[in-house]
Amino acid sequence: MAARAWRLLARSACSSAAPSESRRLEYYRHREAYGYFLPIQTRWQDNDQYGHVNNAVYHGYFDTIVNHYLIRYCGLRTGLRTSLLVGFVVDSHCTYHAPIGFPQVPMAALAVQRVGRSSVRYRLALFPPKPTEEPPAVAHRDLSDGLFSGHPTLVQFDTLACTTGCFVHVFVNPATGKPTELPEDFRRSLLMLRCSASE
Repeated sequence: MAARAWRLLARSACSSAAPSESRRLEYYRHREAYGYFLPIQTRWQDNDQYGHVNNAVYHGYFDTIVNHYLIRYCGLRTGLRTSLLVGFVVDSHCTYHAPIGFPQVPMAALAVQRVGRSSVRYRLALFPPKPTEEPPAVAHRDLSDGLFSGHPTLVQFDTLACTTGCFVHVFVNPATGKPTELPEDFRRSLLMLRCSASE
């Protein structure tokens, strides 16, 4: 019953969008919209009293995959004293299509919708494991490096997302707090994940 209620709510949320926006939102539910993936282990504390992952926790999952990619592939330094730029989230939202719970290992997904002078708009999703008796086999390297589109491990996960969302980073100079231009190599690594439904 809970899963059916989630689907109805998600459908009504999308129905208020313009037709082209509705199609775009539906596109982002599909795995082929994304270029980078990271397994996420749910935790006991993630569940709420209804027996599924609490809505606020999904934002943490999304924050995890974005920052994992930025640190691993864009060269982001996370120390305020050593970093030339710091990303602040200025906009964030989630759309819930179906619940997940503990214990599960869903696959987080990341695409880049737009790269500006000092800002980046990301598209995100969470794909549940396919319903089988065995949980998906995730290697240690998958956790440290993540996976790129086409990796064979991805076939163990549903092709339709249980949650989609987006958020916007504005990168600032940590000394001044003012927006700063993204370095060219940083920008290039982000553009590798640019999705085909981008503006």
